Amino acid sequence: MTDILIRGAGLLGTSLGLALSQTGARTFLEDRDPGAVATAVGMGAGTDADCPAPEVVFVAVPPDQIAREVAAALTRFPQATVSDVGSVKSEPIAALAAVAADLSRYVGGHPMAGREISGAAAGRGDLFEDRPWILTPVADTDPQRLAQVSGLAQSTHAVVRLMDPDEHDRAVALCSHAPQVVASLLAAQLLGASPADVSVAGPGVRDTTRIAASDPDLWAQILLANAEHVDAHMSRFADDVIAFRKALVGGDASGVRALLARGVEGRGMLPGKHGGEAADFVTVSVVIEDAPGQLAALFQRAGEADVNLEDVRIEHTLGRLRAIAHLKVRPDSDQRLRESLVTGGWHLRG
Repeated sequence: MTDILIRGAGLLGTSLGLALSQTGARTFLEDRDPGAVATAVGMGAGTDADCPAPEVVFVAVPPDQIAREVAAALTRFPQATVSDVGSVKSEPIAALAAVAADLSRYVGGHPMAGREISGAAAGRGDLFEDRPWILTPVADTDPQRLAQVSGLAQSTHAVVRLMDPDEHDRAVALCSHAPQVVASLLAAQLLGASPADVSVAGPGVRDTTRIAASDPDLWAQILLANAEHVDAHMSRFADDVIAFRKALVGGDASGVRALLARGVEGRGMLPGKHGGEAADFVTVSVVIEDAPGQLAALFQRAGEADVNLEDVRIEHTLGRLRAIAHLKVRPDSDQRLRESLVTGGWHLRG
C-alpha cells in the first residue's frame, strides 16, 4: 500500500486524495488552513495524521508557492518522489535549479482538470477521469520516479502525456491561459450595461464567458507565471482585433469575412470526441419543460430510437419555464431521431 502525502487541500488536492484513496493508496493531507483539511478528511480524501515517510508527495498549492513547497518537500523527505499539479512548469523548474534542488526526484505534473469553483468542498473523486495529465520530466528526472508518478496519475483514470516543460507552457498559454483572458475581458464589457441590454443575453455570451467566473486571485498567479507565452498569444490576438476594426470601420466586407473564416478554420483544429478528428454532427432541437424527468424522458426516447447522443446543450428560454435541448447526432441518425420524437409527442424547433 502506497503512502502519499498531499500538500494542499484545495480543489485539486482534495480531488486527488479522493481519487487515490479509491485505488487503495493511503493518503495524508496537509494544508495551512486546518478547516480545509477537516473538510477534505470529512469527504474521505485522506487523513490528517502525520506521514513521516511518504513514498510520493504531491504539491497542490497556489502557483506562486509551488517552487518553495517542492523544494521543502525534497529536503524534508529525502527518499520521496515529489510531483505537483501546477499549470505552469518552466518557472518552478528554473527556481528549483537555482537552489540546487534534487531534480532527479521531481516530476512536474499538470492535470488538465478543474472547475469554476475552488476549495476543498468542490473536490470530486472523478475530476481527473479521461482528462489529460501532462508530465514534464527534465534531463535529470529518474525514469523510475517518472513511471511511479505516471502510474498514480493513470490510476485516477487520467490520460498521461509527456511534454517538455517549455512546450507545455506554450501549449497551455494558447489553449487555456489566453482563452481565460479573452473570456474575462469579454465578460467585463457587461459591466455598466443596462439591465435591458443584458436581458437579451443568450447562450452565445454565456458559452464564451463561462470561464470568466474563475478565481481571479488564482488566475493572476497563473498568468504572471506564464507571462512570456501568454503575452505572445495576446499580442497576436490584439493584432487581429486591430485588423478587424480596420476592416469593419472601412466597410471591407471581404476583410471582415476573412477574419471570421479564420475562426471557423481554427475551431476545426480542435480534437473531436475521444480525442479523434472532429466530426460533423447534426443538431436536433427539442422543446422541453423545466421540470423533473424531462431530460431523462428525452434521453430514453433517443435510446429507444437507437440513436447515440454525441453532445447535448441546454438553452433556457426567456420568461418561460421551458428550455430547448440541442441534441447533436450523426447525420445518419438525424431523420430517425426526429421521427421518433414527433411520434412520441415532442415538439421540435427548426
